Amino acid sequence: MKYIPYGRQCVDKDDINAVISVLKGDWLTQGPNITGFEEGLAEYCGAKYAVTFNSGTSALHGAYYSLGLGEKDEFITSPNTFVATANAGVYLGARPVFVDIEQDTGNMDVQKLEKLITKVTKLIVPVHYAGHPVDMEKVNNLAQKYHLHVVEDACHAIGSHFKTGKTGACQYSDLTVFSFHPVKHITTGEGGAVLTNNKEYYNKLIMFRSHGITKENLINEAEGDWSYEMQFLGYNYRLTDIQAALGLSQLAKLDTFISKRREIVRAYEKAFHDNPYFNIPVEKDYAYSSYHLYPIRLKDPYKENKKLLFNRFRELGLGVQVHYIPVYSQPYYQNLGYTKGLCPVAEDFYQREISLPVYPSMNDQNINYVIETIFETFQEIKE
Repeated sequence: MKYIPYGRQCVDKDDINAVISVLKGDWLTQGPNITGFEEGLAEYCGAKYAVTFNSGTSALHGAYYSLGLGEKDEFITSPNTFVATANAGVYLGARPVFVDIEQDTGNMDVQKLEKLITKVTKLIVPVHYAGHPVDMEKVNNLAQKYHLHVVEDACHAIGSHFKTGKTGACQYSDLTVFSFHPVKHITTGEGGAVLTNNKEYYNKLIMFRSHGITKENLINEAEGDWSYEMQFLGYNYRLTDIQAALGLSQLAKLDTFISKRREIVRAYEKAFHDNPYFNIPVEKDYAYSSYHLYPIRLKDPYKENKKLLFNRFRELGLGVQVHYIPVYSQPYYQNLGYTKGLCPVAEDFYQREISLPVYPSMNDQNINYVIETIFETFQEIKE
């Protein structure tokens, strides 16, 4: 039986040869491909600086640290995300505050943000769920009004646009975070990056990912060319040159990957338009989605059959997934005092959502199989 996952990497001979070239060279860790990949990311997105990390999680951690997020601070984010978005702030002693979401996009409901801002709010972290940008202009207006920082969690959204600007240009934010996990648009195996237009944040990020160490602007007098200083407690969050070579090769194909994803989405839209079983993703007029996910939302009464549908899809070879269990409903956050019912739209979204396969190497046979299997399974349930 064929198996079609909800997402997977697309690695070709060029990618493999790029990695082999590094393995045959002198640099395996901090070599020239790191700089090349960072410069390529910054240029692609239209930002001044990019700093690579060994995961999207560590990139979020670095982004929050560079803005000074710490104990007694609060930051507002979406519950409809992977736990790393919130965890990275908890690492620093800050408290996440969860804002409910829009029912159609799954993104934070910007209209509900302002009432959650307090004297200890320091940061807003919009999550571009499934590759669809949040209305960043409205987020930025609130941030300016209350003197808050903004970090875009764009781990789903490299290659997307808000209005005429690419996500990652940081036009409406201090920093933007990407992930390069294999199910994302481009991959480095595991990996992430932070983009910014601020030199101070850039310098902090460079040090944060490497133990807090620098060889520049030393506090003590240098004893020789070997001198370096650990000026704050950092981490070993560095990407390797092997991974960066893969990322650089993948970056050259990013627009092609996104175009293919959007072709698949158009096929889904044509097939699933006005079906009686589920709602399909929307694309707002201010957005160009990069479609990391294709999240359908079960209509009543099919919402009650989600587990049955999910299991049947899996049995038939569709590697569907659910994105996401609301972060605050996890036991760790329950132990911190968060309770269910906090974001009712997000909880309802979770009860309805199933992510269908969407990735660039899907062929017409795969796409048709997904469409036919979805309809056949709903017919089984209906009967």
